[in-house]
Amino acid sequence: MGVGLVLTGIVAFLVGSTPAIYQPIFGTPLKWVVMLAPLAFIFFFSFRIHAISAATAQGLFWTFCALIGLSLASVFLVFTGASIARTFFITAAMFGATSLYGYTTNRDLSTMGSFLFMGLIGVIIASLVNLFIGSSALQFAISVIGVLVFTGLTAYDTQNIKEQYAEAHGTESNSKLAVWGALSLYLNFINIFQLLLGLTGEREG
Repeated sequence: MGVGLVLTGIVAFLVGSTPAIYQPIFGTPLKWVVMLAPLAFIFFFSFRIHAISAATAQGLFWTFCALIGLSLASVFLVFTGASIARTFFITAAMFGATSLYGYTTNRDLSTMGSFLFMGLIGVIIASLVNLFIGSSALQFAISVIGVLVFTGLTAYDTQNIKEQYAEAHGTESNSKLAVWGALSLYLNFINIFQLLLGLTGEREG
């Protein structure tokens, strides 16, 4: 997951600082392909993770991280570098503390799963609605609730991954489980970062 975040950051920075790359993407309808491609990858992962090899799953994970970096390049065009860096370190601290809690706590967090999943569905639906109405108040509420939901999911996913990995399903299955776990935690981190950036980021100009 950590290497995936580094790959995402490098791709985002290189694309965001190179007009010859980002202008043909974000200045044309191609931006929708770039933004929706990661979603297609998630669906493919969900339905095919059991059928593909661990090596293929890992390769797809790196590709996914690079695609996210491509789509996140736009933040370097909108927000100042200082606010991006500040938000990243805040996100890292929140994520690290929450994941550590999920890993070390003796409390069963499985009861949170259904509640957090419903919260996630609510955030997705509200986000889609807000694409059409463009309400700043609704966007603020979505960001705040989204941060809480993904922070909770970080603890839940960490505990769930720990418990599943401890069951020892075999080398190949555990390797794929590791990739799936990395993807789950990676998505939590990226979403927390984007939502916090929308709340606290300082815009260019």
